[in-house]
Amino acid sequence: MSPREFRESLEQSKNYADLFVLVKKAVKKVLGLNRAGLMLYLGDLPLRVAAFHQVGSNGIVLNRRILEIMSRSTSTLTELNSFIFTLLLHEYLHSLGYLDESVVRNLVHHISLETFGADHPTVEMALNPPLPRILPPDIHDENVPSSLVLVKDFERSDHPYIV
Repeated sequence: MSPREFRESLEQSKNYADLFVLVKKAVKKVLGLNRAGLMLYLGDLPLRVAAFHQVGSNGIVLNRRILEIMSRSTSTLTELNSFIFTLLLHEYLHSLGYLDESVVRNLVHHISLETFGADHPTVEMALNPPLPRILPPDIHDENVPSSLVLVKDFERSDHPYIV
């Protein structure tokens, strides 16, 4: 896919599954790596945690509270999709075995730059994440109850279940 095609796909993405397909294509294009079998959960996490992947698991968890704040703070769907793309990309890289945070941040920037081009909001989100700029300064959330909700039909596969 060309940068123009990646941009169009991001702009047309309507859900997490659409964005995750794009994440997987970007990683495959730039790093030549992929994995299947991941699930996405949304949870009410402390605001200092945007997302996480527990090593050895098949789950990615996005902070529902941060997503709600971002949806109110961004002016376009492209900006919101760019933010979610970078979160999913970051956690997908962890699921591929990249554990060092500075390495993963650099890879998120590199992959975003290679797939979208330098002047795209995804590259800006990778370079300068909007957190904590968008968070209210008086947030106290040490004891946030966290319940996880599974996002259905998150990962799409071109491979049949029975081979």
